[in-house]
Amino acid sequence: MNSRILPAIALIIAIGIFFAYVHPAWTGSIAATKTAIANDEQSLDSSKRYVEQQNQLLIARDNIDSAHQKAIATFLPSSVDNVRLILDLNALASRSGISVANIDVITGSSASTNDQRSDALPSADASPVDSVDLSLSATGTLSAMKAFLVGIEKSARLLDVRDLTVKGSDTGVYDYEMTLSLYWLR
Repeated sequence: MNSRILPAIALIIAIGIFFAYVHPAWTGSIAATKTAIANDEQSLDSSKRYVEQQNQLLIARDNIDSAHQKAIATFLPSSVDNVRLILDLNALASRSGISVANIDVITGSSASTNDQRSDALPSADASPVDSVDLSLSATGTLSAMKAFLVGIEKSARLLDVRDLTVKGSDTGVYDYEMTLSLYWLR
């Protein structure tokens, strides 16, 4: 009789250990660990693809002529550089024959004023280009303003004239108010 009771007790203990410890551990923490490992392996594969693509893009960038890279950096710089822009606009205005009275940055117009953290990666649908609006007041003749606008159009820097208001005059010298949009890479 002891020969039948001892194996039955051992079987009941084994079943109890399975349901009390092994099964919860296997389906709980071990399954979660396996899922975490699978996610980490996917992340590792994604990072390897990213590094490969980054290396290909760096090779492609290095193959671009340095003069072209400088022209691209001038056209769409990596920062706003307000001082350089104001100096360029003043020089263009003096060449065109108009006098610039006031240049102001319009606050709240930049797309970078949203609540994104600066160290966060941009989302896939976020534009890599940002902009800021500038308000400009000038005085001059109509032909001088046309020359100024042609100069903005032919500028090496990416600028848009968003708004232009002309205040009339009997003397042929007009007052101009305009809004310019300046673009740069984030």
